[in-house]
Amino acid sequence: MKVARPLKSQKTFNMYEKYYGFKEKPFQLSPDPRFFFASAHHQRALSYLQYGLDQGEGFIVITGPIGTGKTTIARNLLSQLGDESIVAAQLVTTKLDPQELLALVVSEYNIESNSNNKADLLQAIEKFLINLNKQGKRALLIVDEAQNLPSETVEELRMLSNFQLDNKPLIQSFLLGQEELKPIIQAPNMEQFRQRIIASAHLKPLSEEEVKNYILHRLHQAGCIKEDLFSNSAFALIHAKTLGVPRKINIFVDRLLLFGFLEELETLTTEAINNVAEEMEVELTGSLNSSVLTSQEPILPAQQVVVNSSENVENIKEVLREVEEILETSIKQKIKMARYVDKLLKHKSRLYAEEQTTAKP
Repeated sequence: MKVARPLKSQKTFNMYEKYYGFKEKPFQLSPDPRFFFASAHHQRALSYLQYGLDQGEGFIVITGPIGTGKTTIARNLLSQLGDESIVAAQLVTTKLDPQELLALVVSEYNIESNSNNKADLLQAIEKFLINLNKQGKRALLIVDEAQNLPSETVEELRMLSNFQLDNKPLIQSFLLGQEELKPIIQAPNMEQFRQRIIASAHLKPLSEEEVKNYILHRLHQAGCIKEDLFSNSAFALIHAKTLGVPRKINIFVDRLLLFGFLEELETLTTEAINNVAEEMEVELTGSLNSSVLTSQEPILPAQQVVVNSSENVENIKEVLREVEEILETSIKQKIKMARYVDKLLKHKSRLYAEEQTTAKP
């Protein structure tokens, strides 16, 4: 087993990195443009955003389920901006009313405003945009988690696009959001906003083949040179466990690599994947199905339960057996986790002893 030396910095010690020959952690949750994987849907969405930039006007709307990579696309676009004439800001929104949105725009662009009332905010934003135009620049506003915005706040974004000079818009907005953004935009009162949309794309989970390419791409970016780290059948099972959602893939494969390190596995097989999936069942698929612990037929308030009937006794026994199984599984997981922690402590103790030996004159 290869031994990873402890890091001297404040960074988190990722134990499996050196064991598998990585230069860095390949499956971080934080969006990193260097790890951007262009599936067919993601490439189309990125192309639409680039097209919008080239047009310099109108709205681009990108939607998709949670964890499909909308923020990663935005970060990738910003990292590729070679045009110094574009001054970009990215907002991650909550349920903002129109005035709060304007205040956030003022804050992100570091605009000075006399007060926080709407008239002063709009005046300050317009002055800022005109000054940008005089410098040969324009503003780009990327609104992430846009499904959180009320329709009147989305309409306020349209009003900002009315700031023009010589018939050219001074600010352009891209909206990224979950599927709940669609009904907001499709509402009857949003007709004027829809007419300003020049392109839209919807991100979907990755296919089985894309999951394989996604994982291999991130491993390559992290410096992995081991070609048989995953068995041939592993990728299809990972796709099934994560449903092809990039964020779930990152969480799952990160845990899988830790599992492989702790078990000293050279190749990650379907057996390892199933073990990790069992451990992460709650995280990946939600809470345990509680229906096994509840009666299928509701008991009416006036209904009397005859506890000593043979049918009810058998039902109670069945419930108790199911509870016993759940508790036994939970205990096994706790024992396994305790074994992992013990192994980690022994590993660190061994590294510390080696350091002390090396440090002696």
